[in-house]
Amino acid sequence: MMKLKNQFNSLVAFLFGLLVFLAASFRLQNGNWKAINAIASRKENKGECDFFSGRWVYDDMEYPLYNERQCRFMSDQSACMKFGRSDLVYQKWRWQPDGCNIPRFNGEKLLEKLRGKRMVFVGDSLNRNQWVSMVCLLDTSTHGSNNTMETHKNLMSFKIKDYNASVDFYWSPLLVESNSDHPVLHRVPDRIVRAHSIEKHAKHWTDADILVFNTYLWWRRKNMKILWGSFEEDGGVYKEIESLRGYELAIKAWSDWLEFHINRTRTELFFMSMSPTHSSGDEWGTDSGHNCYNETLPILRDGYWGEGSDPRYMHVVETTIQELKQKGVNVKFLNITQLSEYRKDAHPSVYRKQWDPLTEEQLKNPSSYADCIHWCLPGVPDIWNQILYAHIFP
Repeated sequence: MMKLKNQFNSLVAFLFGLLVFLAASFRLQNGNWKAINAIASRKENKGECDFFSGRWVYDDMEYPLYNERQCRFMSDQSACMKFGRSDLVYQKWRWQPDGCNIPRFNGEKLLEKLRGKRMVFVGDSLNRNQWVSMVCLLDTSTHGSNNTMETHKNLMSFKIKDYNASVDFYWSPLLVESNSDHPVLHRVPDRIVRAHSIEKHAKHWTDADILVFNTYLWWRRKNMKILWGSFEEDGGVYKEIESLRGYELAIKAWSDWLEFHINRTRTELFFMSMSPTHSSGDEWGTDSGHNCYNETLPILRDGYWGEGSDPRYMHVVETTIQELKQKGVNVKFLNITQLSEYRKDAHPSVYRKQWDPLTEEQLKNPSSYADCIHWCLPGVPDIWNQILYAHIFP
């Protein structure tokens, strides 16, 4: 019965997507595509293209950008098809900005820019999600047998030997030093942060040519314990403060480090905004006990914003970046939150590797163990990387 229900949902999603696509195509007949492309070209030339305002359009002609099975370095956390997801409509939505187009991702062009260089994603598991997407985009673009993956503690490094380049991920979920810095053994219930200390991590990505940062998910709690002192020494001062205030301290430490240590003529800097979650169905008009489980279509309500995304944190980053620009440090803030808010259908849900055996109670209620935080690949993070690519090649 469940199988028939999933097949029915997949059919409904496909037919809905097809109707959306046909309607969009109908509206853009008689030369309108040409007109829109002309507008996009003018806006891009003026630097006015807003990639972050738009809508999702069903497009099974050019999406997905790669095949899950063809990506040799796919993560089991994102390989939804591998772990049983059969409705693949979530892979076929294209983000269409208002009045302009996102340039199509060209892996060979990006690799030429990265020749002899290093690109590093720094942050939490959502940034790792985006890094895996980038690895898949590049690996499937090159078909290079010389591409390899190396892991050492917090650092995962994708090596493209034909280009003498690397695209790395460095695990630092709070950016600054914390007791959650181990890439596997996290101290989730008892997080402690050294909000003024970033050097422990920064030394591993100081030499990068492109840096892509994020941090938000691990700050989503009312209070955070802050340590003034060292984890290794006695006598440190612990203080529990509001998490937003701790976030401000951490972003200030990150900002100070960039100001005094980054090579301003060499290193390109990016900060990704909050990645939203879809954990409560009442936010988009279904039962409050429902979440992303069994969702197969995007949210169609324009401007939808879930309660899991706190704009106060976004404001902290935006304000800090403006201050950095006044000091001559150019960080590009990529606001992927709103476009991602619509995609309740694109999370792994139950279709991922389960690291711990599921209980009988969980098996009876799949929503209880659904992952509504991370993203299936191919999927939403590919769009993030398309936008990143567009800012690397403005």
